[in-house]
This record gives sequence, C-alpha cells and structure tokens, in this order.
Amino acid sequence: MPIANAKDLLMKAEKGGYAIGAFNCTNMEILQAIVGAAEEMEAPVIVQASQGAIKYAGLEYIAALAKTAAEISKVPIAIHLDHGTGFEQVMKCIRFGFTSVMFDGSMLPLEENIARTAEVVKAARFVGVSVEGELGRIGGTEDDVSVEEGEEYFTDPQEAVVFVERTGVDFLAVAVGTVHGKYKGEPKLNFELLEEIKKNVGIPLVLHGSSGLPGEDIKKAVSLGVRKVNIDTDLREAFVEGMKEALEKNPGEIDPRKILGPAREKMKEIVKEKISFLGCAGTL
Repeated sequence: MPIANAKDLLMKAEKGGYAIGAFNCTNMEILQAIVGAAEEMEAPVIVQASQGAIKYAGLEYIAALAKTAAEISKVPIAIHLDHGTGFEQVMKCIRFGFTSVMFDGSMLPLEENIARTAEVVKAARFVGVSVEGELGRIGGTEDDVSVEEGEEYFTDPQEAVVFVERTGVDFLAVAVGTVHGKYKGEPKLNFELLEEIKKNVGIPLVLHGSSGLPGEDIKKAVSLGVRKVNIDTDLREAFVEGMKEALEKNPGEIDPRKILGPAREKMKEIVKEKISFLGCAGTL
C-alpha cells in the first residue's frame, strides 16, 4: 500500500468523528507492535519519529523501516516527523519519504513562530507533504524539547486563528493541559478551551502528551475535535515491562529475540487499547 498522507487520514477522521493514533517509533520491534496492532484493529495509523529516535537509529534506518512497513501493511500508514525544530531537518525528512512533518516553533515568539512555520508549509506543500504546527507550550520533556514547570502555557484561541490563517498549517497541536512524559499529578484537561479553539480554527487538532490520560478523557477530547493523538511514554513503559518479565522468567536468556519479542507483544496490546479509545478501529 502506498504511504498515506496524514492530512488525508485526518480529514477522513474529521468527517467520521474519530482520531488517529500517532505512535513514536525507535526500532523494528516497536514499529512491528504499532503496525501489528493497527492491522488487528483495522485502523489507520501514524508512525512518528522524534529527533531522539532519528539520532539513535539514524534517519536512513527509521525511514527505511517505516516505508517498508507502509508498503506491505494492510492498513494506511503515514510517516510523520515529530517536533522538528529546524527547516533543514524538516526538509531532510521529506527527502527521505516522510509524508507529514511537524515544525515546532512553540518556544519562539508568536511572529517568529508564524514566519518559520509558514516557510515550512510553503516548501512542504510544493511536494504534497502535510504540516503540523504548534501553538502554546506543553509541559514536560520529549527528547530535545523541554518545557520546565511554570514555563508552559495554554493555547490562546484568538492567537490560534491568526496562526492558522497566516501559516496555512494542515493541523494544529494545542496546549490544553497535557504534558510530555509522565504526569506528576492527576491530568486535568481544559475541555472548554479545547472546544473554543476548535470552533475558532476549524482544522484538525492534535493532542500531544496523551500517555497517562484516562480513556474517557481521550474520548471526550476526540468528541471536541482532536483528530491526532500522540502517544509515546505508555508504549515505552509497556515495552520495558515486557523485557523485564521475559528476563525474570529466564535471567540467563541471551537471545535478544526472546527478550524483545515479548516486549513487542506487550506494547502491541497497549497500542490496541489506545486505538479503541480513539474510535478509529474498523474505519477502513
């Protein structure tokens, strides 16, 4: 199957009133868990690579793995750059076959964020690649992107209108109470703000830092216009738990396949659970 365009998937999700899971990929077993779960659930999926994943595995490896998975998979798969912070990096990912990119200018002043995001949109649109922008600061840390406690702030609905109009982004990541990484306390999403932003901008919204959110919160966010939900930490925890369980059963095991295989299966179950919350199962 050809690699899917994320905008096409999200516009279909917009019409259907569901969201698509965007899962971060670092290696082959993680990719197999994501794609295997999507196939079993008959759901479209977005495979993401963060800056950390690209540094760890190498862009060539990540791109080749993801493209191979998309080509042989029974479900539509889009390949997305998560939290790109530079024009050159974004363009390099596009050259390697990514069908969707995120330019994260959320740490910049509004005007600079708009200008740099618009530059990415102009270049990406020329080759049919969809673009995600971000407005507001989501707390926590994801690879090289870190927002300290007290520095995060929610997305302003009026600024969102200006940002979307002047950049032309295809979908918008918003800050409404989620955090990257693990929550220190109970997550509290500002659903009223989320609803207002959606009414103002109209385009599909993206929820970052969704690990740790109760299933009911995810479902409610989807009902209010979120169409792409990023999940990473919950998957990592499941993967490591699967490895630990394998080694506890056989501490002397030296075959990586017998350690990583159970980790892959443990992660796949979490991906399936997340897909069920998003409402995209069986939508193909």
